Amino acid sequence: MRDRLIIACAALLAVSGAACKKRERIRVGQTEEGAAGLASIVHVADPRTARQLLGGFHEIEQNSWRWTERAFRVALKPPPRAAERGAVLTLHFSIAEPLIQKLQAISLTAKAGTMVLPPETYTQAGQFVFTREVDPSLLGGDSLTVEFSLDKFAAAGEFDGRELGFIVTSVGLEPK
Repeated sequence: MRDRLIIACAALLAVSGAACKKRERIRVGQTEEGAAGLASIVHVADPRTARQLLGGFHEIEQNSWRWTERAFRVALKPPPRAAERGAVLTLHFSIAEPLIQKLQAISLTAKAGTMVLPPETYTQAGQFVFTREVDPSLLGGDSLTVEFSLDKFAAAGEFDGRELGFIVTSVGLEPK
């Protein structure tokens, strides 16, 4: 079963990788870094931003993505002028076919600082972008911790020895 999951994920990422690769490379160059050395956009395979992945992420796979656990956290630098204008939280991820076949539906919830953002439910495999506006009142500091959680996931031992949720490529705060 683990081999089927890995093959399905590799196929999904191979098909989608060509479409996203150029855009992702451009974004790395556009990432602003401040005095604290944090980035507004974290590419989960980039070792320069790995310390911003605070928990719930597995090791890098295929030099481009990471599986998450049921709950995962990241620290993000607010983009310029976000304290006045707000920002948009974006999470780029995929759901593997074997996972959605087993779970049928998965709901994603995000908490940006103290604010719980509206959840979204996914019922099919594929690539997705979760986007939510973040209130300017939360973006006045040097960083914002965003906590994500899934209502369903694969427990350790179901597909392999790890707890598995989404396949994430990047997460960030973009200017509004």
